[in-house]
Amino acid sequence: MTTEKLARRLGLFDATMIVMGGIIGSGIFINPHVVAKEVHTTVAILGAWAVGGLIALAGAFIYAELAATQTDTGGQYAYLREAFHPSVAFIYGWGLLLVTQTGGMAAVAITFAKYFLQLTGKNSSDTNAALVATLTLALLTIINCFGVRTGSTTQNILMILKIAAIVALVVVGIRYSVVGSQMPDMNISPPLNDSSPTTEYRPLATAFGAALIPVMFAYGGWQTSSFIAGEMRAPQRDLPRGLLYGVLGVIAVYLAVNFVCVSVLGTSGLAATDTPASEVMRLALGERGAKFIAIGIAISTLGFLSQGMLTAPRVYFAMAEDGVFFKSVAKLNQARVPVVAIALQGIWAAVIAMSGRYEQILNYVVSVDFMFFGVTALCVFVFRHRAKSANAGFKIPGHPFTTAFFVIACFVVVVSTVNKDLKNSLIGYAILLSGLPVYFLWKIFKQKADNEE
Repeated sequence: MTTEKLARRLGLFDATMIVMGGIIGSGIFINPHVVAKEVHTTVAILGAWAVGGLIALAGAFIYAELAATQTDTGGQYAYLREAFHPSVAFIYGWGLLLVTQTGGMAAVAITFAKYFLQLTGKNSSDTNAALVATLTLALLTIINCFGVRTGSTTQNILMILKIAAIVALVVVGIRYSVVGSQMPDMNISPPLNDSSPTTEYRPLATAFGAALIPVMFAYGGWQTSSFIAGEMRAPQRDLPRGLLYGVLGVIAVYLAVNFVCVSVLGTSGLAATDTPASEVMRLALGERGAKFIAIGIAISTLGFLSQGMLTAPRVYFAMAEDGVFFKSVAKLNQARVPVVAIALQGIWAAVIAMSGRYEQILNYVVSVDFMFFGVTALCVFVFRHRAKSANAGFKIPGHPFTTAFFVIACFVVVVSTVNKDLKNSLIGYAILLSGLPVYFLWKIFKQKADNEE
């Protein structure tokens, strides 16, 4: 490994912002509605987000110990490579590029484009949205090619703006709820109304399990911070702390947003609107409030894209350094960033955005993502068995129970997702498995090239 060639310029604040930026996208502005459709009481709604937060925190504990143990660039890719086999790490990176990371970035780029076009009064047709999404991805690609410090500063600024918009939503919502302004006739139930909707209820456990799927999707993303370990000044110290601070910050933000949405809209009202954040701001401040939060959502999606462009290419860089991907992807420019890997990420995300296939690809993501979360958590057991983490600066509180809780939670999400959408889940796994023959072919070609040299 030659990761020392990368510029180590990131610190604790950068790590924390990268963690939060990888988690908070547009989901928190929309998914409260999805959860409220599954469970219909205030306690159950907030409980689902609290349980999701505990699972995410358990994941942060696990990745914090792994980060203190393994400081190679690529993070999760490196953990899987060292704990199990390079082929396992390869299919993770293969899936990241083809499905999980790039498909998600394409979808978020389109979301940003549609908000941008609406805010600027332009035609938000699919063609225009795809064009704006492509230009946005190109801009972020260029910014990140200037250096990790430039990319991280851009991400930090967008994250601060994102937090400011969410804080404004929470403050305005609480004020409106406390003041108790007369609610207009908008077919929205009174605040904190837990009366059941007319739809039939499923068993609570089944409904709660279904509610956890969008919750866990909204909490996902902390793992991407591990990708930039090779560019942190003190990864063993700052990356574990950044993971914990970042996830705790997101839990606080998510619970606050959901409390406000339920307080202002009521449970039935929250379930009835697919734009809860906009509805809260519209009730409190009128159309100018709705426009303000639309700007906040646009910034949030842009920040998520910026974080993805900063972090994910480091996995492809690590794959190339291991000799299982195109050698050029390991190329660094004068700013000591993997410029080819960054360009690859941007171009492939733009291709998916232009093709319009991003929504279908998103259907493949959840079960694949959480399968790898669970498998990565098992790396802790492997490393402890090998005594590789004996001198690690961070230990998982409550291990092995905390770790087992996270693994089981990931397994439950995978099973629930497969049960809910078998066809798309199988397609996602088929794409992953297609990476195995590619991996072995690459190894054969590499060995042949080495022999010729």
